[in-house]
Amino acid sequence: MMWIEAIKSLDAYHFFALFAIYSMVGWLIESIYMSICNRKVTNRGFARGPFCPIYGVGCIGAYILFSPFKGRYLIIYVLGCITATIFEFLVGKAMIKYMGELWWDYKEKPFNYQGIICLESTLAWGVYALIVVHILHGTVINLVDRLDKRLGIFLLAVIYFLVFIDYMVQISQIFGWPKVLGGQGLKETPDISRANRVNHPEGSKPLNIMKAADAKNQEEKKDEPS
Repeated sequence: MMWIEAIKSLDAYHFFALFAIYSMVGWLIESIYMSICNRKVTNRGFARGPFCPIYGVGCIGAYILFSPFKGRYLIIYVLGCITATIFEFLVGKAMIKYMGELWWDYKEKPFNYQGIICLESTLAWGVYALIVVHILHGTVINLVDRLDKRLGIFLLAVIYFLVFIDYMVQISQIFGWPKVLGGQGLKETPDISRANRVNHPEGSKPLNIMKAADAKNQEEKKDEPS
């Protein structure tokens, strides 16, 4: 298949390096943009660190899917519009179902569907696909190759370790695992990343788990002898 060469061009080292860079750069650009729009500091990532894996998935996926069409700008643009919009819609529906909230809201945009996708973002995805294939991917590869590989592996190990810890803390808060297991749970801290997130009551299983755990803890306190 014509995509095999694109896949073969990415060994494990380059894959994890590109994924980390795209995830951090994507987080930085979106956080800056949303901070300007909201007129306050806004963290657009899932966790607290500067890492948004949806950009890593999106950029690497775009390169693998569209690089065989390099130079055929219209085809890449149309495919980028369609595939990224489908991906955005599926991610949005999954977030609503499993997390009870959506991190973006297009309801005020013209030609939107359920506030998850809109024409403006669809047209922009095509432009991003062109940039990834013709400019960004080659530039990032060159930057990675300039770095000593042993140093690069060490830096990636540190980055992914910190991301793992950060995400485990956030996931445990969302699902209320410490409370469900009978612990006291994690202390809530101010979260600047909540801006522009829309709560959805339907399918909010993690939120229901936390509410049930809180209710159980309250009942246990009532039953304790004073």
